[in-house]
Amino acid sequence: MSIVNIKIEGIPYQVEDGLTILEAAKACGYEIPSLCAFNHGECNAGSCRVCLVEATGARGLVASCVYPVSEGMEVRINTPAAVEARRHSVELLLSNHNQNCQACDKNGWCELLHAAKLVGAREGAYAGEHAETFVDELAPGLIRDTSKCILCGRCIARCQNAHGLGILGFENRGFNTIVSPAENRSFADSPCIQCGQCVSVCPTGALMEHSEIDKVDEAFRAGKHVIVQAAPAVRAALGEEFGYPIGTPVTGKMIAALRRLGFERVYDVNFGADLTIMEEGTELLGRLTNGGVLPMITSCSPGWINYAEYNYGDLLDHLSSCKSPHQMQGAVIKSYWAEQHGVDPKDIFVVSIMPCVAKKYEKDREQLKVNGIPDVDAVLTTRELARLIMRSGMRFNKLPDEEWDQDIMGDYSGAGVIFGVTGGVMEAALRTVYFKLTGKEKDKITFEEVRGHEAGIREASLDINGTTVNVAMASGMRSAKILLDEIREGKSKYHFIEIMGCPGGCINGGGQPYVRPSLLPDEDDDILETYKEKRARALYSEDERQVIRQSHNNPQIKELYEKYLGEPNSHKAHELLHTTYQAKERFR
Repeated sequence: MSIVNIKIEGIPYQVEDGLTILEAAKACGYEIPSLCAFNHGECNAGSCRVCLVEATGARGLVASCVYPVSEGMEVRINTPAAVEARRHSVELLLSNHNQNCQACDKNGWCELLHAAKLVGAREGAYAGEHAETFVDELAPGLIRDTSKCILCGRCIARCQNAHGLGILGFENRGFNTIVSPAENRSFADSPCIQCGQCVSVCPTGALMEHSEIDKVDEAFRAGKHVIVQAAPAVRAALGEEFGYPIGTPVTGKMIAALRRLGFERVYDVNFGADLTIMEEGTELLGRLTNGGVLPMITSCSPGWINYAEYNYGDLLDHLSSCKSPHQMQGAVIKSYWAEQHGVDPKDIFVVSIMPCVAKKYEKDREQLKVNGIPDVDAVLTTRELARLIMRSGMRFNKLPDEEWDQDIMGDYSGAGVIFGVTGGVMEAALRTVYFKLTGKEKDKITFEEVRGHEAGIREASLDINGTTVNVAMASGMRSAKILLDEIREGKSKYHFIEIMGCPGGCINGGGQPYVRPSLLPDEDDDILETYKEKRARALYSEDERQVIRQSHNNPQIKELYEKYLGEPNSHKAHELLHTTYQAKERFR
């Protein structure tokens, strides 16, 4: 790592070569007004012109987010010309922006409003015609409102960088430019995988998840048996909405909040994760021993399922037929739980709290209904749950730590907890597959070789009782494509592949809290990695605290099979817990 000498406002500093002026200034203790304030990691190519500064060697003002530092450079942030230029840039953005801030879901997180405060933007500095507005609310997961879009392009970059997809792009020219799917189509009429990564990086409210809070409110009003279940990644991030440091697990307080919101039962989706491992592990062993289609690929990420159906319809036989954990658990609630409590399944309303926007799309799939009844009725993101809690007036940090409801599906293993991080499903499955192949538990229960919070591809070759099992993990469709193309070309060496839609897994889902750098310690310079690492650590630490750490040892899972399902992959299990897939038209 080479070092360069620079000056900022006349003060000498040494910074790492290759940094942009914006990055270098931040490292030296300056916050240049910008639309990169919350550091979501997607460069907007300097198009917004909010972070303009003066720098020696440059002609005129430069966008500090893309201009690199060099030896001997002098940077001036606070000159009259730079201050005025930044203010004019923000005022121009505001001139074509829907400023109904009080009704905007991004209120409190809006980076444009943050920048406007920093630069001292003047109200109505540029008044004139507004561009035509398009609002797309047709897709189950996403809403696009061009009246709030500032054309920064960060959503375009995230879609490309995470998935190699070009769902979003610039349409039209000049004053009529918008960001949209091709030909200004709805997300519902494009091969969008509904992952919500674009929402995570949007600086305004132009892209948002489709809220289902009203559906939940209506279910309460209708007198339904409203049952809630929360995914493992939610507990690792929900606290951020209430000022807790990133990576603080808030399981007990989350349970207390859900109970006070009025839900009849509060369950952990980790039970569904354990159930998934029993079904998926048995399916894998069956394919290994009976000459089934290999490699088998996990099926718990709906964004990945959407991608496969749009782009790899010829490989759908490689996917596990297992439903995702919350869908499995919803099916059990509306069958076994309903029978045990004498409740008509039609009177049960299941709400899933998810880190994922694509789950909103998933719950509406026809293949995920049993006798015409959906497994899950509403999906709320982690952010939506936080809004519900705030609306109720609860002081989250004052809530007691409470436990999950324990009837029928209250127990869970550590294996279920780690589903929320990339590599977690693989490790959970291997813990059970190891037992099935050897008849004993692994001495060291963890499989460190499959762990990691980062995006990309990891692989491992494991010798289990003389059987070699080659595995791979990928998160983000850009990485998954490499593995899928190998399968299509007949070159894959793997037996089992885990694919997660979002880079890093569910901890980085499109429905998780927006990353707030102020919640990270000062020494955490690489915010983009550390927030995922800290959320992952919260899940791994909960796994370590569990007495039971393998899905097949969960006593309530055993009881469910003994009293209701029979055995993994039984006819009854297939009716409730398995699904099918269908290749989709790509709307080209």
